[in-house]
Amino acid sequence: MKSIAAVMVAGVLFAGQPGEPSGDPPAGPPVSPPAGPAEGAGPGGVEDGPGKDAAGVFAGKPEDKERGAENNILADEMTPEMVAAVEQGLAWLARVQNADGSFGDGRFGPSVAVTALAGLAFMSDGNLPGRGPYGEVVSKALDYVLANCAENGLIASDATTVPMYGHGFAALFLGEIYGMTGGGADTARAQRLHDAIVRSVRLIQSSQNEEGGWRYNPVPNDADVSVTICQIKALRSARNAGIEVSRVTIDRAVDYVRRAQNIDGGFMYQLIGGPSAFARSAAGVASLQYAGVYNDPAIRRGISYITRVALPGAAFGQQPHYFYGHYYAVQAMYLAGGEDWAMWWPAIRQELLRRQEENGRWQDPSVGDHYGTAMSLIILQVPKRYLPIFQR
Repeated sequence: MKSIAAVMVAGVLFAGQPGEPSGDPPAGPPVSPPAGPAEGAGPGGVEDGPGKDAAGVFAGKPEDKERGAENNILADEMTPEMVAAVEQGLAWLARVQNADGSFGDGRFGPSVAVTALAGLAFMSDGNLPGRGPYGEVVSKALDYVLANCAENGLIASDATTVPMYGHGFAALFLGEIYGMTGGGADTARAQRLHDAIVRSVRLIQSSQNEEGGWRYNPVPNDADVSVTICQIKALRSARNAGIEVSRVTIDRAVDYVRRAQNIDGGFMYQLIGGPSAFARSAAGVASLQYAGVYNDPAIRRGISYITRVALPGAAFGQQPHYFYGHYYAVQAMYLAGGEDWAMWWPAIRQELLRRQEENGRWQDPSVGDHYGTAMSLIILQVPKRYLPIFQR
C-alpha cells in the first residue's frame, strides 16, 4: 500500500485517505467513439436520467437551471474584503510563476496539475491568453501544458508516475480556454490546443475501466472516486466547448459514482467498500452534477453529508485534503443553488479570508503554496461566473 506522500509527485495531487487502498489527431473536426445507447442504463442513464441533451450528453432539465446559483445571485456575494484578498492572491501567484510557465513548489516541484489549476485561478478573474492584466501568465501556462501533451493524448510531466490526476486538471484547463476563446486566432497554437483536447478526450474514454471509473494510470484497470471526478470535469469542459464526447462513457461514469455512495450520503473511495469522508464525498456529488444529474436524491443525500461533516467555520478541526475537498464542495453547493449555496458560500469565504497570509498566499504543507493559493482563488472567484465549467 502506498502512502499519500508516495503518490503526490509531479502532477499527482491526491491518493486516498490514510488507510485507503492505492494502486500502482491530425487537424480536422473532433472525433470520438460513436455515441450509442447505453446498455442497461440505470438512474441517470440515457433512458431515464435527468442529465442529457438531445444527443444524450450533459444537460439538465430546463427547470433545473433555476435551481442553481448561476442565475440566482446572493446579496453581498462579493465583498470588498474578498475582492482585495483575490487581488493580492493573484498578484502573489503571478510573481511565483516559473520561467517555463509552470507552477508547483514544495517537495514535488512543477507539474501540469498545479499549472492548470493556477491557470484556472487567473481565468476565474477573466484573464485569457493575451487578454487581461494576467493574460501573459495564462499564455505561458498554456504553452507549458501544451509542451507536455503526448501523441497518445496523455498530458503529464516527465517525472509523473501516476498521471491521471494531472491529466484531468490539464484537460479541464485546455477545455476552458478553448471554450472561452473558440481556440483563438487561426494560429499554430490554436490548432495544437484543439488537437490536444481531442486527444485528451480519446485517452480518457479509452482508459475508463469496467466499473465505469478511472484510476492513477491511463489504463482500464481499477478506479476511485477522486480520479474519476477529474475525468468527468474534463469531459464536461470539452463537451461545453463543442468537442464530441461519448454518452456511453458518461452513463457508465454516473453508474460508477452512484454505486460509490454510502447509506450515510457520503462516498466510499473505491467500490470495494469503505467509510465516507469529506473530500471524496464532495467529489462524488460534483461528479454527478457535472455528468448532468442535478435534481436527484443522491445529490440531496450527498450535500446533507458534506454539510454535517465539513461546514466551514464549524468545529471539525483540520479536514484531510482541505483545499481539494473545498474545491469540489463549493462547486457542488453552487450547482445546487438555493439554501445550500446561501449557507455554504459566506462560510467558506470567511474561512479562506482568515487563512490567507499577509503576502497574499495560502499555505498548503502537503502539496505546496502554489497549489493552496490556486485552489483558494478558484473557490473565492466562483461568484464571478467566468468559467464555463461552473454553468449548468
